[in-house]
Parts: sequence; C-alpha cells; structure tokens
Amino acid sequence: MSYSGRGRYDSYSPPRRNRSLSRSYSRSRSRSSRDSDAVANPGNNLYVTGLSPRITKRDLEDHFSREGKVMECHLVVDPRTRESRGFGFVTMANCEDADRCIKYLNRSVLEGRVITVEKGSCVASSTLFQLKQLQLFLNLRA
Repeated sequence: MSYSGRGRYDSYSPPRRNRSLSRSYSRSRSRSSRDSDAVANPGNNLYVTGLSPRITKRDLEDHFSREGKVMECHLVVDPRTRESRGFGFVTMANCEDADRCIKYLNRSVLEGRVITVEKGSCVASSTLFQLKQLQLFLNLRA
C-alpha cells in the first residue's frame, strides 16, 4: 500500500485566479466618486447617535426644530420590529442651523438618553442614500 500524501477527505481544487487588479481598480474608482460627494454635501446633514429605541421620527424632528428648520429627518429602524436602531440623519435648511444644532443639541438628553450630534461625513451621506434605496426596494417587494 502506498501513501499518496493526501488525506482521506482532501480533494483537489484548481488554483485560484488572482482578481486583485479588477477589485483594486473598482475600489479606487468608488473612493474617488465618494470624494466628489463631499463637495456636493453643503454641510447641513447631521448624524445623530445614542437614540432610544422608543424614539420616533416625529420626536427627533421636534427636538431639532427648536434650533432651526428641519428639511428632512431619517430615523434608521429595524425592519422587523420597527424600533429605532439608535441612530439617524437630520438635514437642516442651511449650514447655520446645522451648526447651531451641533452647538446646542450635542450631548443633550432626548427620551432619557444623551445623544451625539455631528456633521454627517460623505460616508454618512452615502449611507443615508443607500438606506433610502434599500427602503424603496423593500417597499416594492412588499
């Protein structure tokens, strides 16, 4: 009986092809498009964290409307339970209102929780766009 060097459960698998060139190209392309989004973002998009699961979109909008005009409010919720995931995005009418919200509402208490308010980065803005697209997709399937 000869020993082949392979174990009983080993199987032959063909060598993997190197796809790193195409991946690195697409990644670098997506990063450059993300940088152009930063120019398009005027700075009035706010990223809010530390939210209670009981918070509603209306509560969040009312809290921020004390410091300026709220153009849009998006609360990220769990698709099954419809409870808040603890963060959201608020778009103010202008940069001055957004700066005022950061100054006066950052580290404020909302529904018994201390919230954090900061300017939405281009990553947060693209995340908001992706969440809206996903929400549209899920609504179409329902």
